[in-house]
Amino acid sequence: MNSRRTLKSAGLALGFALIAVSWSARGEQPAAPAMKGVTITPLAGVDLGPEIEGSMAGRQLRMRKITIEPGGFFALHSHKDRPGTVYVLEGRITETRNDVTKEYGPGEVWFENKETNHRVENKGTAPATFIAVDIFKQQ
Repeated sequence: MNSRRTLKSAGLALGFALIAVSWSARGEQPAAPAMKGVTITPLAGVDLGPEIEGSMAGRQLRMRKITIEPGGFFALHSHKDRPGTVYVLEGRITETRNDVTKEYGPGEVWFENKETNHRVENKGTAPATFIAVDIFKQQ
């Protein structure tokens, strides 16, 4: 009887995993990019629905402070439906977008739009910190 419960639990877990993968594949619930050595600190957020009439319902403008440790990264990910901008505070960030690699340092900015598919990493020896501001659809 104990092995039946284990099988039933494993089956349920597999079912939920398949549902989550299905939602993500259809774009219903975007998966967060894989990351390593990343600390994200929420700084501010504004619900845009009440602020702007039209298609802003369910969207939020958010500001976050993000630190990537040496060797840390955000894996390749898209900004489709999530435009934003980034301002580097300290350290150096290497961004690879469309097979073009560019390094950013303190005081430099980059923009992210529906065409952006990129990887962001810290190839340096010191932590890199930046402010990210984006509009995203709340889940």
